[in-house]
Amino acid sequence: MTWLLAAVGILMLVFLHELGHFTAAKLTGMRVERFSIGFGPLLLKTTRGETEYGIAPIPLGGYVRITGMNPEEALPSDVAPRAYYHQPVWKRVVVIMAGPAVNLLIAFFIFFGLAFGTSKESTKVFAVGAKSPAEGALHKGDQILSVDGQTGRPGDLQQQLDTFRREIGSHTCAGTPTAGCRATTPAVFRVKRDGRIVTVRLTPEYDAVAKRTRVGVAFGEPRNPNVLQAGKISVDEMWFITKATASTLAQLFKAEKRKEISGVVGSYEVTRQSFARDIRRALLVLGLISLSLALFNLLPFLPLDGGHVFWSLVEKVRGRPVPFRVMEQASVIGIMLFAFLFVIGFSNDISRLTGGGFNTP
Repeated sequence: MTWLLAAVGILMLVFLHELGHFTAAKLTGMRVERFSIGFGPLLLKTTRGETEYGIAPIPLGGYVRITGMNPEEALPSDVAPRAYYHQPVWKRVVVIMAGPAVNLLIAFFIFFGLAFGTSKESTKVFAVGAKSPAEGALHKGDQILSVDGQTGRPGDLQQQLDTFRREIGSHTCAGTPTAGCRATTPAVFRVKRDGRIVTVRLTPEYDAVAKRTRVGVAFGEPRNPNVLQAGKISVDEMWFITKATASTLAQLFKAEKRKEISGVVGSYEVTRQSFARDIRRALLVLGLISLSLALFNLLPFLPLDGGHVFWSLVEKVRGRPVPFRVMEQASVIGIMLFAFLFVIGFSNDISRLTGGGFNTP
């Protein structure tokens, strides 16, 4: 069932992105010839008015075909006035930006909703991972007083949390660690629970992604934000992800940065695994994918949305249209970038599927 939920979730992001383009084109008076989910020959199709709607077999995205996207295309006199390149620049920019804008709004509202369940730093247990060593032994709201007798520096919350994590990680597996192996010794937790002090012994398990042993707890306590605070948390989260994405793209020639890129397979598999855990994790991943889809499309290279906006603005500055030949030649950069990222993402996905797996939240 999780594979279906993941597929539907990602397809909905694509559909809503294209629906943004479609709606803006209709509202600005442009003629939309086709609305397709997927690429290739249409498997299912129907025509309503002047627009053909369909589903294609290659689920790598979708497209809205607007009449006159090629400025040199010969058009009948009855449709030419509604062609894309016969519209003022502002209308073209609105139509192109509508797709990424929808994805940005989706990401904002997902993070906004999730903000009401976020935590602030604390020595209390905020969440316990399913099937983790801590499941059933530590409870949400437990306050960790010490691990292996180590309390950390009183009053320095970050140092205390670092101390707890370091002590847990000091319990190692026998020999070379492998994913999921159990430590040879347990970590001793001193916990305050419902006003009582209890001792809990947990044997950490090795996390191949974190490269250390863990017991499967998240520290923190609920923020309980109001609406404005939730909005700020959402914006802050989106800005943090945007900066991290820009940093990764700016350092593509560094091998360690290229390993962070994921493709369609990876996005699907991480989403599927997240649905297998809980809906909150799945929504978080879908928010990340939606934001990433918007950011990638805003890159100023054709055939991406950002490329269309870039050349429309160039036309506005020049005061006259840009020759289509120039745009075609420039689009080679975008196509090469897309192909480069696709190959890297696909290669990373295969490595993760055949290796240590995906680092799901």
